[in-house]
Amino acid sequence: MHLRLPSAELRSLLRPRTTAERNVRNVLVDGIGVGIVTGVGTFLPVFLARLGASSLLVGLITSLPALTGALLAVPIGRFLERQRNIVPWYSGMRVFVLWSYAIFGALPFVIPLSAVPWTVIAIWAVATVPSTFVNVAFTVVMGGVAGPRNRFAVMSLRWSSLGAVTAITVSLVGLILEYMPFPLNYQVVFIGSFLGGLLSYLFSRSIDLPDSTPSAAPQLKVPVRERLRVIRQAAAEHPAFARFAASAFVFRCGVAMAIPLLPLYWVREVGASDAWIGIIATANSGVLLVAYWIWSAITRRLGVGGVLLASSFGMAFYPFAVASTHSVVLLAVFAGCVGFFAAGNDLVNFDLVLSTIPKERQATFVGAYQTLQNSALFFMPLVATALADTAGIVLALVVAGVLRLLGAALYVALGIGRAAPSPGQAPAAKG
Repeated sequence: MHLRLPSAELRSLLRPRTTAERNVRNVLVDGIGVGIVTGVGTFLPVFLARLGASSLLVGLITSLPALTGALLAVPIGRFLERQRNIVPWYSGMRVFVLWSYAIFGALPFVIPLSAVPWTVIAIWAVATVPSTFVNVAFTVVMGGVAGPRNRFAVMSLRWSSLGAVTAITVSLVGLILEYMPFPLNYQVVFIGSFLGGLLSYLFSRSIDLPDSTPSAAPQLKVPVRERLRVIRQAAAEHPAFARFAASAFVFRCGVAMAIPLLPLYWVREVGASDAWIGIIATANSGVLLVAYWIWSAITRRLGVGGVLLASSFGMAFYPFAVASTHSVVLLAVFAGCVGFFAAGNDLVNFDLVLSTIPKERQATFVGAYQTLQNSALFFMPLVATALADTAGIVLALVVAGVLRLLGAALYVALGIGRAAPSPGQAPAAKG
């Protein structure tokens, strides 16, 4: 059924009449739960930094999930492709990820504070496996809920509400952390995030998608050689996908490199309080309430390629801006600006992934795409923290900005998004 979003969204969310409308409602509430966890998760690297963790440990918060994704995204994608319905995997695996935050909150009760950072990393490493299931299944499940005609509307609705909840959460968490003693303050918010995240599980499990016909018996163990063959085959058979995935990999290297540098810069270089870190994160997430809708409208004028370039170049200048100031006010302003550009980047990347891969093999191709993205997310934070320790955080941020500019330049050179279908139209041919 064709959903009339956003004009019919309020009625369909409050009183859904069809399976399609109930799915959109479930996706929205699922996103609210994710927003709560995301808001609290913003402070996990800050928690480690305040415990005196090394730059390497802070970098592992980003790198470990990426390593698991790089190793398992393809086999998990092939495994999910052989399931009649992947919704139970999408919702069920999320519970295991949520449990990790509750355990983080309990750790200072049972072990010395000096042992908490390494223990957090060990638990985080285990949680990366179910997290990879969720990440691979997300694109397929959201694509099934939205359909090719409603991708921009449904994902704008989900990500806008998620951003609003994240903004509110990080703001409240920042205040709680400021006015409660350490480490009890972090324990309270981490345990609380699990309770809020259950909301995501309860509604994501209610998403109702039609069963597919499995092509073969489930197979999770896939040799490394076979994973590489899948990626090469995807590139050879679908050159549009190959060009997009390669240029996105370079751009993602620049994005990934800045992830561990930002909390280190806030804490070590600027000396920002938890309250100000909350404000910076709130600015970054708060703009998403309107940013997705604005970019959705801009896409109808500029097209997918135009928005990809505008948002990518906008994101590219963020590391340079951060490295140029010690003002917490300016850091909050810059965070809001990059949040706005990142919203447009999210929308068109989601559409480009789905429109450049064959519908009957979505899970496998999404797995191949995420393998490349996760490779960047694994290696670049480690490179960033090593460079920060030897040459300084500022120089590392500048290198991250240069990589983003190079990725954006590749989008231009390879013509990414020029032939993409316009919003509201079904993807051409193999999409």
